[in-house]
Amino acid sequence: MLTIRKSQDRGHADHGWLKSHHSFSFAGYYDPEHMGWGNLRVINEDTITPGSGFGTHGHRDMEIISYVLQGELAHRDNMGNVKGIPPGDVQRMSAGRGVQHSEFNHAPNASTHFLQIWITPNVTGIQPSYEQKTFAECEKRGALRLVASPDGANSSVTIHADAAVYAGLFDGDESATLALDPARKSYVHVVRGALEVNGKPLATGDAALIESESSLTLTHGKQAEVLVFDLAA
Repeated sequence: MLTIRKSQDRGHADHGWLKSHHSFSFAGYYDPEHMGWGNLRVINEDTITPGSGFGTHGHRDMEIISYVLQGELAHRDNMGNVKGIPPGDVQRMSAGRGVQHSEFNHAPNASTHFLQIWITPNVTGIQPSYEQKTFAECEKRGALRLVASPDGANSSVTIHADAAVYAGLFDGDESATLALDPARKSYVHVVRGALEVNGKPLATGDAALIESESSLTLTHGKQAEVLVFDLAA
């Protein structure tokens, strides 16, 4: 079964310096029908104005992935990491028993546009940790490139969760198929552009919630960038 959730049906918050779309209940947005999907808990599409950002704040027992679309996200944490995250990089932070961090856009004239993703871990109270890797566009072109997994397979970042995340770029005749376990759940988020998911058209910000299916096929992309999640049910 495949259920489409349109971009405009997401929650929305406008804080002036931050504009955010929430795929699932988060902060002031509450929708009991969209509390997460499997162990995927948060997808926030955030745009930070120049010279603004999230001050130091804490997380605990959550796998957090940042996926930058435009600009650069400046990360600083109490583990000693001071990093810039550009488009093409995937950042993973395991909050474990507690971490403090900040995220800023230091550019004077450009916004930072990124996805903040939270996945519920399968182990709690671990030592917090950080990882960041670059995935070239050519690796994602017309394919689903594994970017996060429990065992760091194929040089992906390692998450402490029963989940895998793939990224792909599709245009024209480019297509990809992924075998699914019908006992698990899957989630497709269209980052930008448009494409068909198992024959169903999706556009920027749309999502497909998938269960009891054995395969996923992405076709007819129009400058599309997509994230695919394989999730515990």
